[in-house]
Amino acid sequence: MWSSRLFWKFLSGFVGLIGLSALIFGVLITDLQEGEMRRQFSEHLRVNAVLLSQVVASSMDHNTPEQFQEMVESLGTRTDCRLTVISLDGRVLADSMQSSVQQVNQMDDHRNRPELIEAGRQGVGFSERFSATFGESYIYRAVRVDRDQEPIALARVSLPVRQFEERYERIRQLVWFFAAMVICFAIGVGYVLVARIIQPLTQLTSAAERIAAGDRHQPISVSNRDEIGILAASFNRMSNTLTERIDELRERRDQLAAVLGGMDEGVIALDDQTRILFANDLAGQLFEFEASTAQGLLFLSTIRDEMLREAVEKAFAERSSVIVEIELRGHRNGILSVHISPLPGEPCPGVIMVIDDLTELRRLESLRQDFVANVSHELKTPLSSIKAYAETLRNGAIDDRDHNVLFVQRIEDQADRLYQLILDLLSLTRIESGQETYEMHNVVVRPIVEACLERHQAAANAKSIQLIAENSDSSVALRTDDEALLQILDNLVTNAIKYTPADGRVVIRWGQDNQMGLIEVSDTGIGIATENQDRLFERFYRVDKARSRELGGTGLGLSIVKHLVQFFGGNVGVESQPGKGSTFWVRLPLG
Repeated sequence: MWSSRLFWKFLSGFVGLIGLSALIFGVLITDLQEGEMRRQFSEHLRVNAVLLSQVVASSMDHNTPEQFQEMVESLGTRTDCRLTVISLDGRVLADSMQSSVQQVNQMDDHRNRPELIEAGRQGVGFSERFSATFGESYIYRAVRVDRDQEPIALARVSLPVRQFEERYERIRQLVWFFAAMVICFAIGVGYVLVARIIQPLTQLTSAAERIAAGDRHQPISVSNRDEIGILAASFNRMSNTLTERIDELRERRDQLAAVLGGMDEGVIALDDQTRILFANDLAGQLFEFEASTAQGLLFLSTIRDEMLREAVEKAFAERSSVIVEIELRGHRNGILSVHISPLPGEPCPGVIMVIDDLTELRRLESLRQDFVANVSHELKTPLSSIKAYAETLRNGAIDDRDHNVLFVQRIEDQADRLYQLILDLLSLTRIESGQETYEMHNVVVRPIVEACLERHQAAANAKSIQLIAENSDSSVALRTDDEALLQILDNLVTNAIKYTPADGRVVIRWGQDNQMGLIEVSDTGIGIATENQDRLFERFYRVDKARSRELGGTGLGLSIVKHLVQFFGGNVGVESQPGKGSTFWVRLPLG
Protein backbone atom coordinates (compact mmCIF):
# COMPACT_ATOMS: atom_id res chain seq x y z
CA MET A 1 0.00 0.00 0.00
CA TRP A 2 2.93 2.36 0.67
CA SER A 3 3.85 2.12 -2.99
CA SER A 4 0.34 3.02 -4.11
CA ARG A 5 0.25 6.37 -5.89
CA LEU A 6 -3.49 6.58 -5.34
CA PHE A 7 -2.93 6.19 -1.58
CA TRP A 8 -0.53 9.13 -1.50
CA LYS A 9 -2.82 11.21 -3.70
CA PHE A 10 -5.78 10.65 -1.39
CA LEU A 11 -3.75 11.07 1.80
CA SER A 12 -1.91 14.17 0.59
CA GLY A 13 -5.16 15.67 -0.66
CA PHE A 14 -6.99 14.97 2.60
CA VAL A 15 -4.13 16.11 4.83
CA GLY A 16 -3.41 19.07 2.56
CA LEU A 17 -7.02 20.23 2.76
CA ILE A 18 -7.15 19.88 6.55
CA GLY A 19 -3.69 21.43 6.90
CA LEU A 20 -4.59 24.36 4.64
CA SER A 21 -7.78 24.89 6.61
CA ALA A 22 -5.83 24.79 9.87
CA LEU A 23 -3.29 27.26 8.52
CA ILE A 24 -5.97 29.65 7.31
CA PHE A 25 -7.81 29.29 10.60
CA GLY A 26 -4.59 29.93 12.51
CA VAL A 27 -3.78 33.01 10.48
CA LEU A 28 -7.29 34.38 10.92
CA ILE A 29 -7.33 33.64 14.64
CA THR A 30 -3.92 35.19 15.22
CA ASP A 31 -4.87 38.29 13.21
CA LEU A 32 -8.14 38.63 15.06
CA GLN A 33 -6.44 37.98 18.35
CA GLU A 34 -3.78 40.59 17.59
CA GLY A 35 -6.48 43.16 16.79
CA GLU A 36 -8.42 42.25 19.90
CA MET A 37 -5.33 42.44 22.05
CA ARG A 38 -4.42 45.84 20.60
CA ARG A 39 -7.94 47.03 21.28
CA GLN A 40 -7.76 45.72 24.84
CA PHE A 41 -4.34 47.23 25.26
CA SER A 42 -5.59 50.55 23.99
CA GLU A 43 -8.68 50.38 26.21
CA HIS A 44 -6.54 49.48 29.20
CA LEU A 45 -4.34 52.49 28.52
CA ARG A 46 -7.35 54.75 28.00
CA VAL A 47 -8.98 53.68 31.27
CA ASN A 48 -5.75 54.17 33.16
CA ALA A 49 -5.17 57.49 31.46
CA VAL A 50 -8.66 58.67 32.48
CA LEU A 51 -8.04 57.42 36.02
CA LEU A 52 -4.73 59.22 36.13
CA SER A 53 -6.26 62.44 34.80
CA GLN A 54 -8.87 62.33 37.56
CA VAL A 55 -6.24 61.80 40.20
CA VAL A 56 -4.16 64.64 38.75
CA ALA A 57 -7.13 67.01 38.59
CA SER A 58 -8.08 66.36 42.20
CA SER A 59 -4.73 66.19 43.98
CA MET A 60 -2.04 67.90 41.95
CA ASP A 61 -2.41 71.25 43.74
CA HIS A 62 -2.95 69.76 47.23
CA ASN A 63 0.25 67.71 47.45
CA THR A 64 3.89 68.48 47.52
CA PRO A 65 5.94 67.31 44.55
CA GLU A 66 7.28 64.42 46.63
CA GLN A 67 3.82 63.31 47.70
CA PHE A 68 2.53 63.66 44.21
CA GLN A 69 5.42 61.51 42.88
CA GLU A 70 4.79 58.85 45.48
CA MET A 71 1.08 58.81 44.65
CA VAL A 72 1.76 58.42 40.88
CA GLU A 73 4.39 55.79 41.58
CA SER A 74 1.96 53.82 43.76
CA LEU A 75 -0.78 54.10 41.19
CA GLY A 76 1.62 52.87 38.46
CA THR A 77 2.44 49.85 40.56
CA ARG A 78 -1.24 48.97 40.96
CA THR A 79 -2.11 49.47 37.28
CA ASP A 80 1.09 47.81 36.03
CA CYS A 81 1.59 50.73 33.67
CA ARG A 82 4.00 53.57 33.35
CA LEU A 83 2.23 56.79 34.46
CA THR A 84 3.59 60.17 33.60
CA VAL A 85 2.23 63.63 34.42
CA ILE A 86 3.53 66.45 32.21
CA SER A 87 2.92 70.15 32.52
CA LEU A 88 1.55 72.09 29.58
CA ASP A 89 5.03 73.41 28.86
CA GLY A 90 6.48 69.90 28.53
CA ARG A 91 8.11 69.52 31.93
CA VAL A 92 7.64 66.14 33.65
CA LEU A 93 5.89 66.54 37.00
CA ALA A 94 5.77 62.89 38.05
CA ASP A 95 6.65 59.49 36.56
CA SER A 96 5.85 56.06 38.04
CA MET A 97 9.07 54.62 36.66
CA GLN A 98 11.19 57.11 38.66
CA SER A 99 11.97 56.68 42.31
CA SER A 100 12.39 60.35 43.34
CA VAL A 101 11.54 63.87 42.40
CA GLN A 102 15.17 64.55 41.56
CA GLN A 103 15.13 61.83 38.89
CA VAL A 104 11.90 63.19 37.55
CA ASN A 105 13.39 66.66 37.26
CA GLN A 106 16.28 65.24 35.29
CA MET A 107 14.03 63.82 32.58
CA ASP A 108 13.97 65.38 29.11
CA ASP A 109 11.53 67.97 27.99
CA HIS A 110 8.41 66.22 26.64
CA ARG A 111 6.75 69.02 24.76
CA ASN A 112 7.69 67.47 21.39
CA ARG A 113 6.21 64.04 22.13
CA PRO A 114 3.57 63.34 19.42
CA GLU A 115 0.99 61.88 21.79
CA LEU A 116 1.28 64.90 24.10
CA ILE A 117 1.01 67.36 21.22
CA GLU A 118 -2.10 65.53 19.97
CA ALA A 119 -3.60 65.40 23.49
CA GLY A 120 -2.95 69.12 23.96
CA ARG A 121 -4.82 69.91 20.81
CA GLN A 122 -7.62 67.33 20.82
CA GLY A 123 -7.75 66.19 24.41
CA VAL A 124 -6.61 62.63 23.57
CA GLY A 125 -3.35 61.50 21.98
CA PHE A 126 -1.90 58.11 20.91
CA SER A 127 1.44 56.93 19.54
CA GLU A 128 3.73 53.93 19.32
CA ARG A 129 7.39 54.80 19.20
CA PHE A 130 10.82 54.20 20.53
CA SER A 131 11.51 55.56 23.99
CA ALA A 132 14.93 57.16 24.27
CA THR A 133 14.59 57.10 28.04
CA PHE A 134 14.23 53.30 28.33
CA GLY A 135 15.76 52.23 25.02
CA GLU A 136 12.75 50.26 23.74
CA SER A 137 9.43 50.82 21.95
CA TYR A 138 6.38 51.89 23.96
CA ILE A 139 2.71 52.43 23.32
CA TYR A 140 1.52 55.76 24.66
CA ARG A 141 -1.96 57.03 25.55
CA ALA A 142 -2.27 60.66 26.69
CA VAL A 143 -5.21 62.78 27.87
CA ARG A 144 -5.47 66.42 28.69
CA VAL A 145 -6.33 67.23 32.33
CA ASP A 146 -8.90 70.02 32.57
CA ARG A 147 -10.23 71.88 35.55
CA ASP A 148 -13.13 74.14 35.11
CA GLN A 149 -12.71 73.58 31.38
CA GLU A 150 -9.19 74.91 31.56
CA PRO A 151 -6.23 72.61 30.80
CA ILE A 152 -3.87 72.31 33.71
CA ALA A 153 -1.64 69.35 32.76
CA LEU A 154 -1.23 66.26 30.54
CA ALA A 155 -1.60 62.70 31.86
CA ARG A 156 0.06 59.87 29.93
CA VAL A 157 -0.10 56.14 30.36
CA SER A 158 2.30 53.80 28.48
CA LEU A 159 3.28 50.21 28.25
CA PRO A 160 6.28 48.64 26.50
CA VAL A 161 5.50 47.04 23.11
CA ARG A 162 7.53 44.09 24.33
CA GLN A 163 4.83 43.29 26.84
CA PHE A 164 2.19 43.31 24.17
CA GLU A 165 4.33 41.18 21.84
CA GLU A 166 5.07 38.63 24.57
CA ARG A 167 1.38 38.15 25.27
CA TYR A 168 0.61 38.03 21.56
CA GLU A 169 3.45 35.52 20.95
CA ARG A 170 2.13 33.20 23.69
CA ILE A 171 -1.33 33.26 22.18
CA ARG A 172 0.06 32.76 18.64
CA GLN A 173 2.16 29.80 19.79
CA LEU A 174 -0.88 28.30 21.42
CA VAL A 175 -2.91 28.77 18.24
CA TRP A 176 -0.21 27.22 16.04
CA PHE A 177 0.25 24.39 18.50
CA PHE A 178 -3.42 23.54 18.21
CA ALA A 179 -3.16 23.90 14.43
CA ALA A 180 -0.24 21.44 14.40
CA MET A 181 -2.23 19.08 16.61
CA VAL A 182 -5.14 19.30 14.17
CA ILE A 183 -2.82 18.53 11.24
CA CYS A 184 -1.31 15.53 13.06
CA PHE A 185 -4.76 14.31 13.95
CA ALA A 186 -5.80 14.80 10.33
CA ILE A 187 -2.79 12.73 9.19
CA GLY A 188 -3.74 9.88 11.52
CA VAL A 189 -7.43 9.98 10.67
CA GLY A 190 -6.64 10.44 6.97
CA TYR A 191 -4.28 7.46 7.01
CA VAL A 192 -6.90 5.22 8.58
CA LEU A 193 -9.70 6.39 6.29
CA VAL A 194 -7.62 6.33 3.10
CA ALA A 195 -6.10 2.95 4.04
CA ARG A 196 -9.59 1.48 4.42
CA ILE A 197 -10.31 2.67 0.90
CA ILE A 198 -6.97 2.03 -0.80
CA GLN A 199 -6.05 -1.33 0.75
CA PRO A 200 -9.02 -3.18 -0.82
CA LEU A 201 -8.35 -1.38 -4.11
CA THR A 202 -4.70 -2.46 -3.91
CA GLN A 203 -5.80 -6.04 -3.32
CA LEU A 204 -8.18 -5.81 -6.28
CA THR A 205 -5.41 -4.36 -8.48
CA SER A 206 -2.93 -7.06 -7.47
CA ALA A 207 -5.51 -9.77 -8.05
CA ALA A 208 -6.38 -8.33 -11.47
CA GLU A 209 -2.66 -8.26 -12.41
CA ARG A 210 -2.26 -11.91 -11.31
CA ILE A 211 -5.27 -12.91 -13.37
CA ALA A 212 -3.89 -10.98 -16.36
CA ALA A 213 -0.60 -12.87 -15.92
CA GLY A 214 -2.48 -16.18 -16.01
CA ASP A 215 -2.38 -17.08 -12.29
CA ARG A 216 -5.31 -18.70 -10.61
CA HIS A 217 -7.29 -16.17 -8.58
CA GLN A 218 -7.51 -16.47 -4.81
CA PRO A 219 -10.62 -14.84 -3.30
CA ILE A 220 -10.14 -11.34 -1.88
CA SER A 221 -11.18 -10.87 1.75
CA VAL A 222 -12.49 -7.32 2.32
CA SER A 223 -14.27 -6.40 5.54
CA ASN A 224 -15.73 -3.15 4.20
CA ARG A 225 -19.51 -3.04 4.06
CA ASP A 226 -19.61 -0.10 1.69
CA GLU A 227 -19.37 0.13 -2.09
CA ILE A 228 -15.77 -1.16 -1.99
CA GLY A 229 -16.90 -4.29 -0.19
CA ILE A 230 -19.63 -4.75 -2.80
CA LEU A 231 -17.00 -4.21 -5.51
CA ALA A 232 -14.69 -6.85 -3.95
CA ALA A 233 -17.54 -9.36 -3.73
CA SER A 234 -18.48 -8.64 -7.35
CA PHE A 235 -14.81 -9.02 -8.34
CA ASN A 236 -14.63 -12.40 -6.60
CA ARG A 237 -17.74 -13.58 -8.43
CA MET A 238 -16.41 -12.21 -11.71
CA SER A 239 -13.03 -13.86 -11.14
CA ASN A 240 -14.61 -17.22 -10.37
CA THR A 241 -16.77 -16.97 -13.47
CA LEU A 242 -13.79 -15.87 -15.55
CA THR A 243 -11.70 -18.78 -14.23
CA GLU A 244 -14.46 -21.21 -15.14
CA ARG A 245 -14.74 -19.69 -18.61
CA ILE A 246 -10.96 -19.80 -19.08
CA ASP A 247 -10.85 -23.44 -17.96
CA GLU A 248 -13.70 -24.23 -20.32
CA LEU A 249 -12.01 -22.38 -23.19
CA ARG A 250 -8.68 -24.04 -22.41
CA GLU A 251 -10.37 -27.44 -22.40
CA ARG A 252 -12.07 -26.69 -25.70
CA ARG A 253 -8.82 -25.36 -27.11
CA ASP A 254 -7.00 -28.54 -26.08
CA GLN A 255 -9.77 -30.65 -27.56
CA LEU A 256 -9.69 -28.62 -30.75
CA ALA A 257 -5.90 -28.82 -30.90
CA ALA A 258 -6.09 -32.58 -30.36
CA VAL A 259 -8.69 -32.93 -33.10
CA LEU A 260 -6.78 -30.69 -35.51
CA GLY A 261 -3.49 -32.31 -34.59
CA GLY A 262 -4.91 -35.76 -35.29
CA MET A 263 -6.36 -34.83 -38.65
CA ASP A 264 -4.97 -36.28 -41.85
CA GLU A 265 -5.11 -32.77 -43.32
CA GLY A 266 -3.03 -29.74 -42.52
CA VAL A 267 -4.94 -26.80 -41.01
CA ILE A 268 -3.85 -23.15 -40.97
CA ALA A 269 -5.94 -20.23 -39.65
CA LEU A 270 -5.10 -16.67 -40.78
CA ASP A 271 -6.36 -13.33 -39.47
CA ASP A 272 -7.40 -10.37 -41.61
CA GLN A 273 -3.71 -9.31 -41.86
CA THR A 274 -2.72 -12.83 -43.08
CA ARG A 275 -0.93 -13.53 -39.81
CA ILE A 276 -0.94 -17.13 -38.65
CA LEU A 277 -3.37 -17.70 -35.78
CA PHE A 278 -3.04 -21.49 -35.68
CA ALA A 279 -1.26 -24.23 -37.59
CA ASN A 280 -1.22 -27.93 -36.78
CA ASP A 281 1.92 -30.04 -36.98
CA LEU A 282 1.00 -31.61 -40.31
CA ALA A 283 0.70 -28.18 -41.94
CA GLY A 284 4.15 -27.32 -40.60
CA GLN A 285 5.56 -30.56 -41.99
CA LEU A 286 3.98 -29.98 -45.41
CA PHE A 287 5.25 -26.40 -45.74
CA GLU A 288 8.46 -26.97 -43.76
CA PHE A 289 8.02 -24.55 -40.83
CA GLU A 290 7.77 -24.96 -37.06
CA ALA A 291 4.05 -24.93 -36.25
CA SER A 292 4.53 -24.42 -32.49
CA THR A 293 6.32 -21.07 -33.02
CA ALA A 294 4.50 -19.83 -36.13
CA GLN A 295 1.71 -17.95 -34.34
CA GLY A 296 1.81 -14.25 -35.22
CA LEU A 297 4.07 -14.67 -38.25
CA LEU A 298 3.01 -13.35 -41.64
CA PHE A 299 1.77 -16.23 -43.75
CA LEU A 300 3.35 -15.00 -46.97
CA SER A 301 6.75 -14.62 -45.30
CA THR A 302 6.50 -18.15 -43.92
CA ILE A 303 5.12 -19.90 -47.01
CA ARG A 304 6.31 -18.43 -50.29
CA ASP A 305 4.01 -19.66 -53.03
CA GLU A 306 2.52 -17.31 -55.60
CA MET A 307 -0.52 -19.48 -56.43
CA LEU A 308 -1.35 -19.83 -52.74
CA ARG A 309 -0.98 -16.08 -52.19
CA GLU A 310 -3.39 -15.33 -55.06
CA ALA A 311 -5.87 -17.89 -53.73
CA VAL A 312 -5.81 -16.32 -50.24
CA GLU A 313 -6.34 -12.83 -51.68
CA LYS A 314 -9.22 -14.14 -53.80
CA ALA A 315 -10.89 -15.74 -50.78
CA PHE A 316 -10.67 -12.42 -48.89
CA ALA A 317 -11.88 -10.38 -51.86
CA GLU A 318 -14.79 -12.59 -52.98
CA ARG A 319 -15.76 -13.93 -49.52
CA SER A 320 -16.07 -17.40 -51.06
CA SER A 321 -14.26 -20.71 -50.84
CA VAL A 322 -11.30 -21.23 -53.13
CA ILE A 323 -9.70 -24.56 -54.01
CA VAL A 324 -6.22 -24.56 -55.49
CA GLU A 325 -3.73 -27.33 -56.25
CA ILE A 326 -0.08 -26.44 -55.76
CA GLU A 327 3.14 -28.31 -56.36
CA LEU A 328 5.83 -28.30 -53.70
CA ARG A 329 9.40 -27.82 -54.79
CA GLY A 330 12.34 -27.94 -52.46
CA HIS A 331 13.44 -30.41 -49.80
CA ARG A 332 10.02 -32.04 -49.99
CA ASN A 333 8.38 -32.46 -53.37
CA GLY A 334 4.72 -33.22 -53.69
CA ILE A 335 1.28 -32.06 -54.71
CA LEU A 336 -1.11 -30.37 -52.28
CA SER A 337 -4.78 -29.49 -52.56
CA VAL A 338 -5.62 -26.38 -50.50
CA HIS A 339 -9.23 -25.50 -49.61
CA ILE A 340 -9.49 -21.87 -48.41
CA SER A 341 -12.70 -20.76 -46.67
CA PRO A 342 -13.37 -17.25 -45.26
CA LEU A 343 -14.47 -16.94 -41.64
CA PRO A 344 -17.91 -15.43 -40.98
CA GLY A 345 -18.02 -11.77 -39.95
CA GLU A 346 -18.01 -8.26 -41.36
CA PRO A 347 -15.34 -7.30 -42.23
CA CYS A 348 -13.87 -10.75 -42.88
CA PRO A 349 -11.81 -11.65 -39.76
CA GLY A 350 -9.69 -14.27 -41.54
CA VAL A 351 -9.63 -17.54 -43.46
CA ILE A 352 -9.21 -21.24 -42.73
CA MET A 353 -6.95 -23.31 -44.96
CA VAL A 354 -7.32 -27.11 -45.12
CA ILE A 355 -4.44 -28.81 -46.91
CA ASP A 356 -4.67 -32.33 -48.38
CA ASP A 357 -1.48 -34.08 -49.37
CA LEU A 358 -2.21 -35.61 -52.77
CA THR A 359 1.32 -36.86 -53.34
CA GLU A 360 0.63 -40.47 -52.35
CA LEU A 361 -2.73 -40.42 -54.12
CA ARG A 362 -1.12 -39.21 -57.30
CA ARG A 363 1.58 -41.85 -56.95
CA LEU A 364 -1.02 -44.57 -56.46
CA GLU A 365 -2.99 -43.30 -59.44
CA SER A 366 0.19 -43.41 -61.48
CA LEU A 367 0.88 -46.94 -60.23
CA ARG A 368 -2.65 -47.96 -61.08
CA GLN A 369 -2.34 -46.52 -64.57
CA ASP A 370 1.03 -48.21 -65.00
CA PHE A 371 -0.45 -51.44 -63.65
CA VAL A 372 -3.39 -51.32 -66.06
CA ALA A 373 -1.05 -50.51 -68.94
CA ASN A 374 1.37 -53.27 -67.96
CA VAL A 375 -1.39 -55.86 -67.45
CA SER A 376 -2.89 -54.91 -70.77
CA HIS A 377 0.49 -55.18 -72.46
CA GLU A 378 1.36 -58.47 -70.76
CA LEU A 379 -2.01 -59.97 -71.72
CA LYS A 380 -1.86 -58.55 -75.21
CA THR A 381 1.52 -60.15 -76.07
CA PRO A 382 0.54 -63.87 -75.62
CA LEU A 383 -2.93 -63.26 -77.00
CA SER A 384 -1.46 -61.64 -80.11
CA SER A 385 0.85 -64.62 -80.58
CA ILE A 386 -2.00 -67.11 -80.12
CA LYS A 387 -4.14 -65.19 -82.58
CA ALA A 388 -1.33 -65.01 -85.16
CA TYR A 389 -0.55 -68.72 -84.97
CA ALA A 390 -4.27 -69.63 -85.11
CA GLU A 391 -4.76 -67.46 -88.20
CA THR A 392 -1.72 -69.05 -89.81
CA LEU A 393 -3.15 -72.51 -89.17
CA ARG A 394 -6.55 -71.46 -90.44
CA ASN A 395 -5.04 -70.04 -93.61
CA GLY A 396 -3.57 -73.42 -94.61
CA ALA A 397 -0.69 -74.15 -92.30
CA ILE A 398 -2.84 -76.75 -90.57
CA ASP A 399 -2.20 -79.04 -93.55
CA ASP A 400 1.53 -78.38 -93.43
CA ARG A 401 2.76 -81.48 -91.66
CA ASP A 402 6.23 -79.97 -91.21
CA HIS A 403 5.03 -76.86 -89.26
CA ASN A 404 1.46 -77.36 -87.98
CA VAL A 405 2.60 -79.16 -84.79
CA LEU A 406 5.16 -76.38 -84.15
CA PHE A 407 2.43 -73.73 -84.43
CA VAL A 408 0.16 -75.65 -82.09
CA GLN A 409 3.05 -76.02 -79.64
CA ARG A 410 3.66 -72.25 -79.78
CA ILE A 411 -0.03 -71.63 -79.13
CA GLU A 412 0.20 -73.95 -76.14
CA ASP A 413 3.32 -72.12 -74.80
CA GLN A 414 1.65 -68.75 -75.05
CA ALA A 415 -1.51 -70.12 -73.39
CA ASP A 416 0.64 -71.48 -70.55
CA ARG A 417 2.33 -68.07 -70.22
CA LEU A 418 -1.08 -66.36 -70.17
CA TYR A 419 -2.33 -68.85 -67.61
CA GLN A 420 0.71 -68.31 -65.38
CA LEU A 421 0.28 -64.53 -65.62
CA ILE A 422 -3.36 -64.79 -64.56
CA LEU A 423 -2.43 -67.09 -61.68
CA ASP A 424 0.24 -64.67 -60.47
CA LEU A 425 -2.20 -61.76 -60.67
CA LEU A 426 -4.83 -63.66 -58.72
CA SER A 427 -2.26 -64.75 -56.12
CA LEU A 428 -0.97 -61.19 -55.71
CA THR A 429 -4.51 -59.81 -55.42
CA ARG A 430 -5.46 -62.36 -52.76
CA ILE A 431 -2.31 -61.61 -50.74
CA GLU A 432 -2.89 -57.84 -50.85
CA SER A 433 -6.59 -58.12 -49.96
CA GLY A 434 -5.97 -60.63 -47.16
CA GLN A 435 -8.15 -63.24 -48.85
CA GLU A 436 -5.32 -65.75 -49.05
CA THR A 437 -5.44 -68.09 -46.02
CA TYR A 438 -2.25 -69.40 -44.51
CA GLU A 439 -1.65 -71.75 -41.60
CA MET A 440 0.84 -69.99 -39.34
CA HIS A 441 3.20 -72.41 -37.59
CA ASN A 442 6.87 -73.13 -37.08
CA VAL A 443 8.37 -74.18 -40.40
CA VAL A 444 11.83 -75.76 -40.51
CA VAL A 445 13.71 -74.17 -43.37
CA ARG A 446 15.84 -77.09 -44.58
CA PRO A 447 13.06 -79.36 -45.96
CA ILE A 448 11.52 -76.43 -47.84
CA VAL A 449 14.89 -75.53 -49.37
CA GLU A 450 15.45 -79.15 -50.46
CA ALA A 451 11.99 -79.31 -52.03
CA CYS A 452 12.63 -76.04 -53.88
CA LEU A 453 15.99 -77.28 -55.25
CA GLU A 454 14.44 -80.52 -56.36
CA ARG A 455 11.73 -78.70 -58.31
CA HIS A 456 14.26 -76.54 -60.15
CA GLN A 457 17.01 -79.08 -60.64
CA ALA A 458 15.97 -79.93 -64.18
CA ALA A 459 15.94 -76.27 -65.28
CA ALA A 460 19.35 -75.79 -63.64
CA ASN A 461 20.79 -78.86 -65.33
CA ALA A 462 19.58 -77.58 -68.70
CA LYS A 463 21.86 -74.55 -68.27
CA SER A 464 24.64 -76.43 -66.43
CA ILE A 465 23.97 -74.34 -63.28
CA GLN A 466 24.86 -75.70 -59.88
CA LEU A 467 22.15 -75.50 -57.19
CA ILE A 468 23.81 -75.45 -53.78
CA ALA A 469 22.31 -75.40 -50.28
CA GLU A 470 24.70 -73.99 -47.67
CA ASN A 471 23.29 -74.73 -44.25
CA SER A 472 24.84 -73.27 -41.13
CA ASP A 473 22.03 -74.28 -38.80
CA SER A 474 19.68 -77.07 -39.85
CA SER A 475 17.35 -76.44 -36.89
CA VAL A 476 16.31 -72.93 -37.95
CA ALA A 477 12.49 -72.65 -38.03
CA LEU A 478 10.42 -69.65 -39.14
CA ARG A 479 6.95 -68.51 -38.11
CA THR A 480 5.26 -68.78 -41.50
CA ASP A 481 3.43 -71.18 -43.84
CA ASP A 482 4.99 -74.08 -45.79
CA GLU A 483 3.42 -73.25 -49.13
CA ALA A 484 4.09 -69.52 -48.76
CA LEU A 485 7.76 -70.10 -47.94
CA LEU A 486 8.11 -72.50 -50.85
CA GLN A 487 6.47 -69.93 -53.17
CA ILE A 488 8.95 -67.28 -51.97
CA LEU A 489 11.93 -69.55 -52.65
CA ASP A 490 10.50 -70.71 -55.97
CA ASN A 491 10.27 -67.16 -57.28
CA LEU A 492 13.75 -66.22 -56.08
CA VAL A 493 15.40 -69.39 -57.45
CA THR A 494 13.51 -69.12 -60.75
CA ASN A 495 14.77 -65.57 -61.25
CA ALA A 496 18.30 -66.63 -60.27
CA ILE A 497 18.36 -69.46 -62.85
CA LYS A 498 16.87 -67.22 -65.57
CA TYR A 499 19.46 -64.48 -65.21
CA THR A 500 22.52 -66.67 -64.51
CA PRO A 501 24.59 -67.67 -67.53
CA ALA A 502 25.55 -71.32 -68.22
CA ASP A 503 28.03 -72.96 -65.85
CA GLY A 504 27.00 -70.56 -63.11
CA ARG A 505 25.95 -71.18 -59.50
CA VAL A 506 22.85 -70.52 -57.41
CA VAL A 507 23.37 -70.79 -53.63
CA ILE A 508 20.72 -70.85 -50.88
CA ARG A 509 21.86 -70.19 -47.32
CA TRP A 510 19.92 -69.55 -44.14
CA GLY A 511 20.45 -68.79 -40.46
CA GLN A 512 19.61 -66.27 -37.68
CA ASP A 513 20.16 -62.51 -37.74
CA ASN A 514 19.18 -60.30 -34.75
CA GLN A 515 16.19 -62.32 -33.56
CA MET A 516 15.04 -62.87 -37.14
CA GLY A 517 15.48 -65.74 -39.56
CA LEU A 518 17.55 -64.93 -42.67
CA ILE A 519 17.39 -66.66 -46.06
CA GLU A 520 19.69 -65.61 -48.89
CA VAL A 521 19.58 -66.64 -52.55
CA SER A 522 22.82 -65.74 -54.35
CA ASP A 523 23.69 -66.19 -58.01
CA THR A 524 26.57 -65.49 -60.38
CA GLY A 525 24.31 -63.84 -62.93
CA ILE A 526 24.36 -60.54 -64.76
CA GLY A 527 23.72 -58.41 -61.70
CA ILE A 528 21.51 -55.34 -61.23
CA ALA A 529 22.50 -51.68 -61.36
CA THR A 530 22.04 -49.63 -58.17
CA GLU A 531 19.51 -47.22 -59.73
CA ASN A 532 17.21 -50.15 -60.58
CA GLN A 533 17.30 -51.89 -57.22
CA ASP A 534 14.70 -49.65 -55.48
CA ARG A 535 12.01 -50.47 -58.07
CA LEU A 536 12.90 -54.12 -58.50
CA PHE A 537 9.96 -55.35 -56.37
CA GLU A 538 7.31 -53.30 -58.21
CA ARG A 539 4.77 -55.09 -60.38
CA PHE A 540 5.82 -55.70 -63.97
CA TYR A 541 9.09 -53.85 -63.45
CA ARG A 542 11.87 -55.27 -65.59
CA VAL A 543 15.43 -54.07 -65.85
CA ASP A 544 15.70 -55.47 -69.41
CA LYS A 545 12.16 -55.86 -70.75
CA ALA A 546 13.15 -57.59 -74.01
CA ARG A 547 15.34 -60.14 -72.23
CA SER A 548 12.69 -60.74 -69.56
CA ARG A 549 9.96 -61.51 -72.09
CA GLU A 550 12.38 -63.69 -74.01
CA LEU A 551 12.97 -65.69 -70.83
CA GLY A 552 9.22 -65.98 -70.24
CA GLY A 553 8.87 -64.00 -67.01
CA THR A 554 5.58 -62.36 -65.96
CA GLY A 555 7.21 -59.50 -64.01
CA LEU A 556 5.19 -60.34 -60.88
CA GLY A 557 7.45 -62.87 -59.11
CA LEU A 558 9.43 -60.43 -56.97
CA SER A 559 6.29 -58.41 -56.20
CA ILE A 560 4.64 -61.60 -54.89
CA VAL A 561 7.76 -62.29 -52.79
CA LYS A 562 7.62 -58.79 -51.28
CA HIS A 563 3.92 -58.99 -50.36
CA LEU A 564 4.23 -62.49 -48.90
CA VAL A 565 7.21 -61.50 -46.76
CA GLN A 566 5.40 -58.39 -45.52
CA PHE A 567 2.30 -60.46 -44.79
CA PHE A 568 4.34 -62.58 -42.34
CA GLY A 569 5.96 -59.54 -40.70
CA GLY A 570 9.31 -59.61 -42.47
CA ASN A 571 11.20 -57.64 -45.09
CA VAL A 572 13.07 -58.32 -48.31
CA GLY A 573 15.98 -56.72 -50.18
CA VAL A 574 18.74 -57.18 -52.68
CA GLU A 575 22.49 -56.60 -52.90
CA SER A 576 23.96 -56.63 -56.36
CA GLN A 577 26.60 -55.24 -58.71
CA PRO A 578 26.45 -55.47 -62.51
CA GLY A 579 28.47 -58.46 -63.77
CA LYS A 580 29.07 -59.83 -60.24
CA GLY A 581 25.76 -61.53 -59.53
CA SER A 582 23.00 -60.75 -57.02
CA THR A 583 21.99 -61.76 -53.51
CA PHE A 584 18.29 -61.56 -52.56
CA TRP A 585 17.69 -61.78 -48.82
CA VAL A 586 14.51 -62.40 -46.85
CA ARG A 587 14.04 -61.81 -43.11
CA LEU A 588 11.13 -63.53 -41.35
CA PRO A 589 10.26 -63.96 -37.66
CA LEU A 590 11.84 -66.96 -35.96
CA GLY A 591 9.60 -69.79 -34.86
